Amino acid sequence: MTEQTLEIDRTALREFVERKWDADIVPALTEYIAIPAKSPAFDKAWEARGYLERVVADAAQWAQRQPVQGLAVEIVRLPGRTPLLWFEAPATAAAGAAGAGTIVLYGHLDKQPEFDGWRADLGPWTPKLENGRLYGRGGADDGYAVYAGLTALAALDALGIGRPRCVGLVETCEESGSYDLLPYVDLLRERLGRVDLVVCLDSGAGNYDQLWLTTSLRGIVPGDLEVQVLDEGIHSGSYGGIAPSSFRIMRQLFERLEDARTGNLLPAAFHCAIPPQRLHEAQATARILGDSVWKTLPWVCGAEGRPVLPTSTDPLQSLLASTWRPSLAVTGAAGLPALADAGNVLRPRTVFKLSLRLPPLIDAAEAVGQLKTLLEDDPPCRAKVTFRPDAAVASGWNAPGTAPWLETALNAASRAHYGADCAYIGQGGTVPLMNVLQSGFPRAQFMVCGVLGPKSNAHGPNEFLHVPYAKKLTASVAEVIAAAAGA
Repeated sequence: MTEQTLEIDRTALREFVERKWDADIVPALTEYIAIPAKSPAFDKAWEARGYLERVVADAAQWAQRQPVQGLAVEIVRLPGRTPLLWFEAPATAAAGAAGAGTIVLYGHLDKQPEFDGWRADLGPWTPKLENGRLYGRGGADDGYAVYAGLTALAALDALGIGRPRCVGLVETCEESGSYDLLPYVDLLRERLGRVDLVVCLDSGAGNYDQLWLTTSLRGIVPGDLEVQVLDEGIHSGSYGGIAPSSFRIMRQLFERLEDARTGNLLPAAFHCAIPPQRLHEAQATARILGDSVWKTLPWVCGAEGRPVLPTSTDPLQSLLASTWRPSLAVTGAAGLPALADAGNVLRPRTVFKLSLRLPPLIDAAEAVGQLKTLLEDDPPCRAKVTFRPDAAVASGWNAPGTAPWLETALNAASRAHYGADCAYIGQGGTVPLMNVLQSGFPRAQFMVCGVLGPKSNAHGPNEFLHVPYAKKLTASVAEVIAAAAGA
């Protein structure tokens, strides 16, 4: 830990952050949640609706009011692409020569779609603050990031604590796979400078009792798998037994991909060895979280009135299954009429939206080709089978080794604001920018963390931002940025 970090008045830091969240950030996020700024994958008319432009403009106006020394704010636009918010704050004089490197603060403002199952008094675009939880779509994933990041900088400046040069990349295409972000990174590469630290606030937490550092992210191959057997629907009584069911063909294709009993993905190419360091971290995390790894899920009561069982009740195996092993989910369907409209018709086609999560070390581009071949070659009954991958295909990420200065700073901040050491965890989600920055700036360190703790339910119903945790995270980010000035 540097001498400068030891001199932080943590009481003053906490008070600054508390005031800012209560008076300024929560109201801003309340307005943000009310805007249905869905990512372009879920709103093809995003440009005409203007919601993404609105949340970016609102965040830019908020940013321009912040007391951050030398802050410059800009909305960057490329033709046909979602807008990006860029901000830049030069190193402060107190940081001295150590401020030559750059810290990148990353977040996003686009959102997942509504989903169903929200509590009667809640809704995706109906913000509500209740018992320290701010409910609504996007607040925790990941609209708070730009507000928290700038507040961390403002707190350091207010306390006269030196910091390096900081820039912000706040995109509006993350939930669609960040395909618009890479052109912006190329455009801004010279302005980024030499990146020494990336602070990404788009991740999760194992509990709300300490700071959590994300050390790996899974990749993703999403796409549509279509099986077609007929040109039009026909009478299921007259022709059932003659024409093969498209759903039955779909089942056979799934047998190529997944063990239906265990959920294990069958192709060896979709698996990788788990690095010893990550296995060690998962073991430590399993000891911290115990059965809460799986017990906190919203299980339905099943047979005998007892909750449905997870794939494994072993905390370590549950952690590894959701972070370092592949998994498959069907997230949507077409060709299936609503129950009220379902007549006795043998349907001509079935389409499933697949979400294949890949271990961090598997190349997603190669996996796309392997998956397409597996599903399309030699189809049962010579059915017409097509797999169309989405633009959101992305490889996972495995963090570089944590530098001693960063490990020290993380533990000091976590102890100061949470009362416990920083813990380490892998995440099952995907943040494509991490690989881009790691390949472009191989010497950079990464602080990937977030507020998505137990039951926060990003992407699903009743998503919430845990405000007390977010306040402590903001103060922790400020401390790590201050420590970077002397690293």
